[in-house]
Amino acid sequence: MAMASTVKVVLGCIAFGFFWMLAVFPAVPFLPIGRTAGALFGAMLMVIFRVISPDEAYEAIDLPILGLLFGTMVVSVYLERADMFMYLGKLLSWKSRGGKDLLFRVCLVSAFASALFTNDTCCVVLTEFILKIARQNNLPPQPFLLALASSSNIGSAATPIGNPQNLVIAVQSKISFEKFLLGIFPAMLLGVLVNATILLCYFWKLLSVERDQEAVEEAGDLFAEDDVISHRFSPATMSHLSYATSQEFSSALDAIEQNPALNVDSDSADSTRGRIVVDGESIVQPALSGGIEPARNSSSSRDAFGSAGISQRREEGSSTRRYARTISTNRVDSSRETSSSYSLEEKDTPAEKWKKSMWKTSVYVVTIGMLISLLVGLNMSWTAITAALALVALDFKDARPCLEKVSYSLLIFFCGMFIAVDGFNKTGIPSTLWDAVEPYSRIDSFGGVALLSLVILLLSNVASNVPTVLLLGARVAASAASISASEEDRAWLILAWVSTVAGNLSLLGSAANLIVCEQARRAQFFGYNLSFWSHLRFGIPSTIIVTIIGLPLIRSY
Repeated sequence: MAMASTVKVVLGCIAFGFFWMLAVFPAVPFLPIGRTAGALFGAMLMVIFRVISPDEAYEAIDLPILGLLFGTMVVSVYLERADMFMYLGKLLSWKSRGGKDLLFRVCLVSAFASALFTNDTCCVVLTEFILKIARQNNLPPQPFLLALASSSNIGSAATPIGNPQNLVIAVQSKISFEKFLLGIFPAMLLGVLVNATILLCYFWKLLSVERDQEAVEEAGDLFAEDDVISHRFSPATMSHLSYATSQEFSSALDAIEQNPALNVDSDSADSTRGRIVVDGESIVQPALSGGIEPARNSSSSRDAFGSAGISQRREEGSSTRRYARTISTNRVDSSRETSSSYSLEEKDTPAEKWKKSMWKTSVYVVTIGMLISLLVGLNMSWTAITAALALVALDFKDARPCLEKVSYSLLIFFCGMFIAVDGFNKTGIPSTLWDAVEPYSRIDSFGGVALLSLVILLLSNVASNVPTVLLLGARVAASAASISASEEDRAWLILAWVSTVAGNLSLLGSAANLIVCEQARRAQFFGYNLSFWSHLRFGIPSTIIVTIIGLPLIRSY
């Protein structure tokens, strides 16, 4: 594509610059309007500057992708109501044999759950649970939080519904769910195992330190094993981009509030509502309704709980970390009384228990049916929407409370992003840059794959992965198609793998990272601040190694 006129190029760059700036830095001092509004602002400028016509702007919006996002979000809401994620939490704590065993479980469970329910959703519902398990066993939270965030990103690469950029790739490439899974699953599995190994090596001494018996007993008094296993996830919110760009989800979805049906006292629910959690993009997020501030300056964030909560002291760099926590007796007693009153109120009759059991079973059956339909090659968008409406009908009550938890801000963000990226493409700049790189990045040679992967990795961390996929996808595929049809599919899968794993590079590279960071920082009683630099020290080697070992395993079928 030839370069457009100078005026169109300049105006298009200005419009796209506003979109990029507000997508990456949603709270800039001179225009702190957030990512969703920033995407619409960039799209509006594209139309006003006549870089793209109004009709072309509407045509740029990809309805199948929006339908797939909406359907998977609704299904996730009902899965959370059916306690699916609580059962995942039970799996983590069942017969655990210590810190190393627990770390390995977190890696595996979060990876496979993310492939089926999206990475942001898993991070939203599992972060607080993992903190409780670590506290109960007097283990440092950092290794487990890093395991959750990084493994969720890696695992989500295996399926088209694992994250937003994969949704875009699956729809644009028309690669079936089955071929997508077969093409990336071996790389994902090896990547998760290698990532777990890196974590174990990195924190081996820390996880080998003999636990302080007094601290363990104190933890046991505060969190009985049954309490941990029966943990109900507190309301959470996602902000919008990260999910949208799985790597920026943390401020992208404005709101994701967990199911109010969860066993959380109302005061606690009110105080936590709208405070965090996944980046609104958490497509499969069970609850949406507040927004989470991007975790900027997270390295300087403080966990303060004062006299009402916990005083936590951490000394990073020391292999013998000890966490001294003081819990107010009154608070503990009141929380126990509250949970006791809830247990009395929630005693159901046999008929009600049977009804709930049948409803949960029907939710699982519909979800499994949706996955099977995707595997056999049915239209992904309409399959997800059909499953969502089937669950609404089976619930047999007003669906408004569940539909309100859908992150509509994420859907709007996607609309604005589609228009902004399409307008930027029409300036001719992406095509010109790609033409300069394309001869050296063909995937039929080792050097070409290496250069292409480097470009994707860097661009994903600068511009976020979903815009990267929209900018590079068609060009990378066209270059590979000149080699063979199978190479075209492989190019799409390489794009999916590298753009997803790239999110592990830094704390700001992925919405899942930001969700875990914010969720952990604001957790009641056992909050923990995962700093930018502590993540970067692990993220750089993990991202590079996992990306490299996975590339040779990417195959098209």
